[in-house]
Amino acid sequence: MKTKLSSHRAPLRVAVAQTQARPGDITHNVAESAFVVKAAGEAGVRVLLFPELALTGYETAWLRASLPEHAVDPYGPELDPIREACRASGVTAIVGAPTASGQRSAISAVVVDGHGRTTAVCHKQHLEAHERELFVPGTDCCTVTVDGWRLALSICYDASFPEHARAAALAGADAYLCGGAFVTGDSDHRRSVYFPARALENTLYVLFANFVGRQGPWEFCGGSAIYGPDGRLVAEAGSEEAAIAIADLDDTDLASTRKNLTMLEDLTNHPDAQVPGS
Repeated sequence: MKTKLSSHRAPLRVAVAQTQARPGDITHNVAESAFVVKAAGEAGVRVLLFPELALTGYETAWLRASLPEHAVDPYGPELDPIREACRASGVTAIVGAPTASGQRSAISAVVVDGHGRTTAVCHKQHLEAHERELFVPGTDCCTVTVDGWRLALSICYDASFPEHARAAALAGADAYLCGGAFVTGDSDHRRSVYFPARALENTLYVLFANFVGRQGPWEFCGGSAIYGPDGRLVAEAGSEEAAIAIADLDDTDLASTRKNLTMLEDLTNHPDAQVPGS
């Protein structure tokens, strides 16, 4: 387990983008994303997380009819407005899109750094039943580093598996970032449970970005938020409108929480410890 924290890291300002995509309108969604990147940069944000499939929307009929032909090229000119916005603002943007994977597609998080370069393309590892008809799963957990902060990436259903975030924490992640597509009803309930739980049980920051509004049959529930390493809510975007929520990741808070809540250390150093009453 890697949990040693640098005493020299400055706080990292991060944000989650709660957006309302137009299904299938990649040009519009890219332009809107670039606008949000610029706005976040003006607020001093260094890392900005977008929802799952932010650049195409999550409208099942369009995805079935259009993939893999209209998968997004993470290195192609379609993303130039986002690259330019990142380059101008210094923001690292993590943007959801379907990308090519062999003869099929993958649900991906495309990382565009503060110099405007596509530096990583991370694939969703856990697919729901209806997604398996269109997409292939990823095989590796992806971590990016910004200003010395280690940020593990996940996509929607990945967060339903506690071991996904736990593996990231044990590998030294300071934060777990999840671009999602959660809808009203039972899905909204799970959203409200998963993300504070993943933060608390792994003593790391959690960022969650979601859509709001309707896409095809789906009514998205918003709830984009940032949670501290104790599971407490730090910032949220609400459930009604497109917005961004901003917070600072802080070494002092992270170290203090891990000093008081020693689950990761105990798991590594005392794996056979018995819980009272077990």
